[in-house]
Amino acid sequence: MYANNGEVIGYLRADGQRLVNGQGEEILLRGVGLGNWLLPEGYMWKFPPDKADRPRRIEKLIHDLIGAEEASSFWTEFREHYITEQDVARMAEEGLNSVRLPINARFLLEEGEPLRFNKSSIRLIDQFIEWCKQYKLYVILDLHGAPGGQTGANIDDSENDQPELFIHESYRKQTVQLWKELADRYKDEWIVGGYDLLNEPLPNYFNQYNDMLMPLYQEITAAIREVDQKHLIILEGAHWATDWTVFTEMFDRNILLQFHKYWSSIDTESIAPYLDKRHEFNVPIYMGEGGENTLSWYTGAFGLYEDHQISWNFWTWKKLDTFNSPCSINKPQDWELILDYLRGGEQPDREQARVILREYLHNIRFEHCRYQPQVLNAVQRKLPLRIPAEYYGNQGEGTSYIISQLKRSKHNPFRSSDKIPISFIQKKEGPPNFHLKPEEEWKDEERLCIELTAGASVSYPLHCDRPGEYALFIRAAIPEGAASLDLQLNQQPGFSLALAPSGWKVCSLEPKIHVTEGDLTLKLSASHGTVQIDWIEFSLK
Repeated sequence: MYANNGEVIGYLRADGQRLVNGQGEEILLRGVGLGNWLLPEGYMWKFPPDKADRPRRIEKLIHDLIGAEEASSFWTEFREHYITEQDVARMAEEGLNSVRLPINARFLLEEGEPLRFNKSSIRLIDQFIEWCKQYKLYVILDLHGAPGGQTGANIDDSENDQPELFIHESYRKQTVQLWKELADRYKDEWIVGGYDLLNEPLPNYFNQYNDMLMPLYQEITAAIREVDQKHLIILEGAHWATDWTVFTEMFDRNILLQFHKYWSSIDTESIAPYLDKRHEFNVPIYMGEGGENTLSWYTGAFGLYEDHQISWNFWTWKKLDTFNSPCSINKPQDWELILDYLRGGEQPDREQARVILREYLHNIRFEHCRYQPQVLNAVQRKLPLRIPAEYYGNQGEGTSYIISQLKRSKHNPFRSSDKIPISFIQKKEGPPNFHLKPEEEWKDEERLCIELTAGASVSYPLHCDRPGEYALFIRAAIPEGAASLDLQLNQQPGFSLALAPSGWKVCSLEPKIHVTEGDLTLKLSASHGTVQIDWIEFSLK
């Protein structure tokens, strides 16, 4: 499932609803985004959101702290060391097969006319593409910050918080020409998986420009096709890529439609509009950006995409002092001095700032980061792992779950069309809270559980690339009478847990389970009585 070397070969292309590689074999993109490298975002530096929130403002901050000459050297070193070959090698080692590269037009282009690539900037992208070819990772080129800005927010480095790409003709022409030049440069580079034309264009508060989006997509695509007939064209919906009503026709035979998903419910109902469009236009679809949540949320969200054969990309690979990205940059000792300055405090003197920023540049290198394997374990459902019970498979009755009798007195607060009873552990009303901070998990009153009665079962797709002896723990409650829970991993002989009436407690299975390498399915079945389950955990401890 996650070994990528054999599937990353030849140009990606759309084949009906499938994405296929150069040999015509179906492939799901499984990747990470490289936020903050070529388009810095202030939240990835822990900067206040109303201050240094975008590249041009972060650049001004660094300039004010250490002066123009040293600031120039800072950015050169930052770009050389934020993402290196070691980062790419680790992505491949994790079994990923792709990476989405966000690009800022202001970083890429020289000022003035005619349009020209900055030599050092394009050389950096060329080097990155070569690393990805070596380690077998498709590169999605993502225009995250178009000329003038396509979003009108910090994420596109807009100068005036307006989507000026849609306001000024000069920016539109520049964007079309930029893509034509990129396509001409990479037309024979098969490891470039596709061209992501505009990141998250036109949030709802700028929807007066929505009718300009598809014509611009068509114009960019026509320019690309003048020089490049091979590469995949990737189109994002409006309003943070979530609004697909803008897609009314498919004007090219090699298109991938992209949505983003953050801080929201993660069941089949929540992605139904995208599944419907996939069927309507007979094209493959892509969850091109999602993350910035808890590990539990990742387990549910990315399992959902896998079960529905949707390519995905996790956001983001690396940021400062984080719990929820694979790479965490260690915070420099006196970083708070810079944060205090941004909040209105005293500016650090130049030598203080120089020392702090030098430490930051040391810490961004992969070998100096804190690597957190549990993050991509959650994303890819790789053991060791804790799985919230409500995130069983998403392939419907008969495959992901079986019921013995319909026992639902109320509408499920989550996965409303499923027949497995899901409820809040403390009988809370209303929808679950999926908008959590990275370091948070659900409070007791927010937790969900499933209920299995005799004859009912649920199945969990998993993966193991660390075979060995695993301890298995289950947090369960037995509301009345005795109960028995059967567990089966793939086709191995099953195990049974006899459970006495109790409130919520953690039960362990003895002896440990030997888990082999590869794809797995854990099936839980109630053979007697009623069992409520909060979570299941595989541990190597």
